[in-house]
Amino acid sequence: MIKFSKTKIIKIAFRLLTLYLVLCWVALASFGLYYMYNKRYVYPLKYKEIVCEYADYYGLNRALIFAVIKTESSFNPNAQSKKGAIGLMQITKKTGDYIAQKLGEEQYDLLDSDDNINFGCYYIKYLYTRFKDMDTALVAYNAGEGNVSLWLMDKNLSSDGKTLESIPYKESREYIKKIHKNFEKYKKLYKKILDKT
Repeated sequence: MIKFSKTKIIKIAFRLLTLYLVLCWVALASFGLYYMYNKRYVYPLKYKEIVCEYADYYGLNRALIFAVIKTESSFNPNAQSKKGAIGLMQITKKTGDYIAQKLGEEQYDLLDSDDNINFGCYYIKYLYTRFKDMDTALVAYNAGEGNVSLWLMDKNLSSDGKTLESIPYKESREYIKKIHKNFEKYKKLYKKILDKT
């Protein structure tokens, strides 16, 4: 049987404690770096002033609008889809013309960040007012308001005619999942800044 002196035991305990503290420090530093990386690069607050202005104006959750922009364009103001949607919030020319008419805007540029976010926020608010459910409104933002209106009339997709239990388009199902994930991330990372609806 091996016997250790008190001095030896104290040295071993000290080394173990030192190792434990170093591992804790490394874990804490890694978490801090991951947190800062997420805030700066993965979930940025680009266009913060514009987003907050229009989210507040239309009575929308700020974190939600950041989540939509993150999902739609990853904050690329020049993003363009195959279907012709452009800008930060990916608005088509047809939808842009409709919104401009409703807002009384004669001239607008969907590649201009201010116009795009204004129009996107207006349209989300319009869809929410129409469908009375934010998820349904967001599916309509992605799949089209006409499609969602038809889906709500289908008992296999909606039992109450207001919310969708099933979404026929895979792209729209994935879209809603991404919105929810990004929304939760923005709320968690920027609670103090975005905690206003």
